[in-house]
Formats: sequence, C-alpha cells, structure tokens
Amino acid sequence: MVRVFDFFSGCGGTSCGFQQAGMEIVMGLDIDVDSAQSFQRNFPKANFIVGDIRDIDTESLRPLIGNRTDPLLFCGCAPCQPFSKQNRHQSQKDPRRDLLAEFSRFVSAWLPDYVFIENVPGMQKIKGKNGPFNKFKALLRELGYSYSSDVVSAMSYGVPQTRKRLILVAQRSGFISLPPASHGPDKLPFSTVRDFISHLPPIAAGEVHPDDPDHQAAALSPINLQRIAATPEGGGRECWPEHFQLDCHKDHSGHSDVYGRLAWDRLASGLTTRCISYSNGRFGHPEQNRALSVRETALIQTFPENYSFAGNLASRARQIGNAVPPAMARAIGAHLLQI
Repeated sequence: MVRVFDFFSGCGGTSCGFQQAGMEIVMGLDIDVDSAQSFQRNFPKANFIVGDIRDIDTESLRPLIGNRTDPLLFCGCAPCQPFSKQNRHQSQKDPRRDLLAEFSRFVSAWLPDYVFIENVPGMQKIKGKNGPFNKFKALLRELGYSYSSDVVSAMSYGVPQTRKRLILVAQRSGFISLPPASHGPDKLPFSTVRDFISHLPPIAAGEVHPDDPDHQAAALSPINLQRIAATPEGGGRECWPEHFQLDCHKDHSGHSDVYGRLAWDRLASGLTTRCISYSNGRFGHPEQNRALSVRETALIQTFPENYSFAGNLASRARQIGNAVPPAMARAIGAHLLQI
C-alpha cells in the first residue's frame, strides 16, 4: 500500500482523496493549529506535526518511514497566497514563497517513490527558470524522477466548481502522467451545485443547524438581506434596484461575481478562503436568502458529508477554500495506483 506523507496538509483535502483511492495516510504537517485539529479529527490514526516546516529536521521522519517495505508518496501543496491573482499585496519578500524549497529538503533526503504538488496557475511563470516551481522540477530531474505537470480544471474530475490548479506528479521509476478527465464532453456530465447541496435542510443567515455544527451560515446585515432577496437564482447585483447599488460598483463593470447567487444546475464559482461571505464572490445560496454554509462549501469542494472542521467560522471557511478538492485528489491517487 502506498503510504502518504502530507506536507502543508491543511485540513486534509489531499489526504482525504488519497485515502479514498486506497492509500494509507501516515502523516500530516501544518503550521495552522485549527487545520491540524481538523486533520486529526478526520485521520485519527495518522501522526501529525504542528509546526513550521522550516524548523523541522528531515531526520524527524525516520520513525514514521521505517524500513520502507511499501512505496512512499510525499505531498507538497504549499500555501498558494504568495502566487495567487487574488493576492493584491504580493511581495518578493513573502517567506511563504520559499516553502517549496523547504519541501525539497524532504524529497532530497528520503527520495519518496511518488511526489505530488498542487498550487495556483501562474506559479510556474514566477521568475521563469529561477522560480520556485521550475527549480523544483530541475531538482526532480537531478534526483532521477520523471514527472508530468499541467494546469487542470477540477470540474474535469467531478468537482462542481470552476477551479483551475497547477498539478505535478512525479515518480522515481518509469513514465508518469496526469489522470485523464472523467467529466466533460463525451464523458460523464459536469457535476452541478444541485448534485451536492440540494439535499441539505434549510437554515437562515446567522443560523447553525442543530444536527450539524458545520451547517452554519454567516449573519447578514439588514441591507444585505434585502439585496439577496432581490437577487434571482444565478443572478447578481445587476438585478438590484438603484437604491441597493453600492457607490463603488457604479460605473464599474468588474468584480461581477460579488454579491452573486449560485445557480442550481451549473458549476459553482471557484471557492476562495472567503467562500461563506456574500460580499466576496458568487457565494450566495441559489434560493435561500443567505450565503453558503460551511457544510455547503465543503460539499462543493467534495469533502464527505461527515467531515468535521475545527475553528471559528472564518477559520473553517479558510481551510475549505485552501483545500485540494478530495475528488480531484482521489482521481490522481487512483491513477498513480493504476500506474
């Protein structure tokens, strides 16, 4: 069985998908305490290291790696904010820009059989050959790995959202490839919002469902309750009467998704770390007068319905928005096992 070591694990989206594919989750590592608690709730048999990867010695993994009778897979889904188009305050001095190099220390020390990384599209263009992604690929070549990388759409693997990510898979022996799309033209139909969240019981803005603490929606101000009530399914602020319009949006055609509702039978917008905020994207429920709940965003990311998240409302949304969609990870894991 392939044994997974999940660096920058967050709440465990990658591990969730790889476990569903039939792999064993051995370790998670993350600096965020809430993410660590979420991971440990859902993978109680796995070891977890809470801390900064820059402070962790590669030898600390030796007790977990053991005699290596089974293949190892190292995941390195480093924080994407330093490279994201959503980040308007990118800085060349952001210490998170070097985290892929820290992951490289562990790959070089242990030479796992497989490597998987995921990040935002555009990371591969940073600084050209001297950028973190291209330096990592050069290291893989030096270490004898074959690899395949591309920008892929999560919807091609059954995730009901327009989310594109940079993916790389590598292995120490033989040819490797990315998994073929399972959804799309001449394949399974793309998943929709309805497929994943229509069965959940209704709640109001600011409420928590008594049977599921993660089926919780953020409160809305009186004016925003009026705005969302004036917004049809799939619509946005273009549907509002004049007195609901914000001054900053007048004579401004950009940011058209903010204050928008999802449509039942379409894909969701790509979820962000503010995916439960009505004013930060097309995150309004298709028909209920509120933003998406934590549970709904988790389901749109393809987490199982019994997955549990730790932290306050904003923290749980951030963990979910940062996560690798488990359905995409499952497709990649199943493909690696087939190879």
